Amino acid sequence: MSKRIEVEDLNVYYSDFLAVEGVSIDIQPRTVTAFIGPSGCGKSTFLRTLNRMHEVIPGGHVKGRVLVDGDDLYGPGVDPVLVRRHVGMVFQRPNPFPTMSIRENVLAGAKLNNKRLSKSDGDALVEKSLQGANLWNEVKDRLDKPGGGLSGGQQQRLCIARAIAVSPDVLLMDEPCSALDPISTFAIEELISELKNQYTIVIVTHNMQQASRVSDKTAFFNIAGTGKPGKLIEYNDTATIFTAPTVQATEDYVSGRFG
Repeated sequence: MSKRIEVEDLNVYYSDFLAVEGVSIDIQPRTVTAFIGPSGCGKSTFLRTLNRMHEVIPGGHVKGRVLVDGDDLYGPGVDPVLVRRHVGMVFQRPNPFPTMSIRENVLAGAKLNNKRLSKSDGDALVEKSLQGANLWNEVKDRLDKPGGGLSGGQQQRLCIARAIAVSPDVLLMDEPCSALDPISTFAIEELISELKNQYTIVIVTHNMQQASRVSDKTAFFNIAGTGKPGKLIEYNDTATIFTAPTVQATEDYVSGRFG
């Protein structure tokens, strides 16, 4: 299921503005990679290029290549909708569809992909996805209640269930815990550790401790100043980035001297 991601000299533009410059990175299957760095350094923008979500902003385009198991996501004739089916995304704020039931929320992605599901297949997929998101036991008796009625942490796990219901290869998470309390954050971190057995996971986080707890590798992004492009400064095993980085700016950031 999980796939290797290779990015080759990627530049990300919004119209003429160069937002992220010259990123090359190799992300291994079944690992968690954390993107860290100060606000505005392009890490969320870069994350969104991995499933072409940045293109929903007018003028968003890239130069360079993003390969998932050798297939270029930006190759001629590649359908961005298909890309997003294989590369799922979980956002900063939990965003279940408020008028849909918990069950409908889980199946929303699968139905968008024109899957005709019998009731029994749908029930099985709902249970499997909610089990995968570690939410089944909490909601199994109220699957027909609105998804918006859950707590913040439960809503975020519901969004993860919705993402994994379409059987993606890669899961992108853009600060998935920033709106959550510590207990919910712990639950999501535990879940990430379990999910990496099946998926390649890339997470943007502002929380250094979180990056050191959940990720195998860490990529540090930085920016030279306002209006300048974000750049990938250093990428290595997480333990190395936090204890023996090779670039001074990385050390300054992880030790809290700026950011």
